[in-house]
Amino acid sequence: MAFSFLNQELSIDLGTANTIIYQNGRIVLDEPSIVATDNNTGKCIAIGSRAKLMHERNNPGIKTIRPLRDGVIADFNAAEMMIRGFIKQVNSKRHSWFTPNLKVVVGIPSGSTEVEIRAVRDSTEHAGGRDVYLIFEPMAAALGIGLDVEAPVGNMVVDIGGGTTEIAVISLGGLVEQASIRTAGDVFTTDIQQYLRQQHNIRVGEITAEKIKIAVGAVIPDLDDEPEPYVIRGQNLMTAHPVEATITHQEIAHCLDRSIAKIETEVLHVLESTPPELYSDIVENGIYLSGGGALLRGLDKRLTEKVNIQFHVADDPLHAVARGTCEALKNTEHYSFLMR
Repeated sequence: MAFSFLNQELSIDLGTANTIIYQNGRIVLDEPSIVATDNNTGKCIAIGSRAKLMHERNNPGIKTIRPLRDGVIADFNAAEMMIRGFIKQVNSKRHSWFTPNLKVVVGIPSGSTEVEIRAVRDSTEHAGGRDVYLIFEPMAAALGIGLDVEAPVGNMVVDIGGGTTEIAVISLGGLVEQASIRTAGDVFTTDIQQYLRQQHNIRVGEITAEKIKIAVGAVIPDLDDEPEPYVIRGQNLMTAHPVEATITHQEIAHCLDRSIAKIETEVLHVLESTPPELYSDIVENGIYLSGGGALLRGLDKRLTEKVNIQFHVADDPLHAVARGTCEALKNTEHYSFLMR
């Protein structure tokens, strides 16, 4: 095609914690969903990793914003700045005199309202998207895992992201049953911060709590492969002196217990409403876990014991939704579940 350089196709997983962009079947951007702005002018200073370095460490003249909260756009201007900046980063690798026609597929939470859906579409269009398609995240996760979403078979996906946990039963290209709850990665981080405050009298920031979650995050106390305890340094709440504490995976399993129980309850609710034929398919095929939360140690084991159906962690669960949006982008004419 003579003018193919004028057309560009991107698939975007616009996540609460990270934004991932695929182009031509490979990841071209994987950055934290965060923007740093000048407090006086409102201008964008940095996005992604550079902005994250400033998060919780900035001076009064700089404000860091996470444009997405609970999986949806909470700050329209910041979201637009971020999407525009990320698309510009991807385009900086192309040398063209013309602005390309941008065809985009964006993943959104399945519980999004009309207003929230419009906010994503408008932000993407204002950032340069000419041809914008939206796909529900559990559907994208199922595509990314490699499930045949259009087959007359029931598949169940639990996608635990940063802002929401998406639970869905998929069959014949549609969401038969679905639930979207706001108990996910951000809540786990807050749980860890509160636990350290109460049990160790230490105050830690969001970034440190996130590091603890990655290093020793677990949901059951007995693991086959136990991680090394994690040492943190922080401020004693009583004396303001620096103190050190050693955090084990057992402690994290204890402090995340209540939040994981909420996800278990929601999974059981969705299964209760599932038609019997699809339910038997799910029992046979198992339930698939994706998203960053799927990396919590022992999660598949705990859920399997609770629900009595085998849970499987997807390969590279962090990028399952992004891979699914990429898959959808290749077949925009074919997939009826894409929203225009």
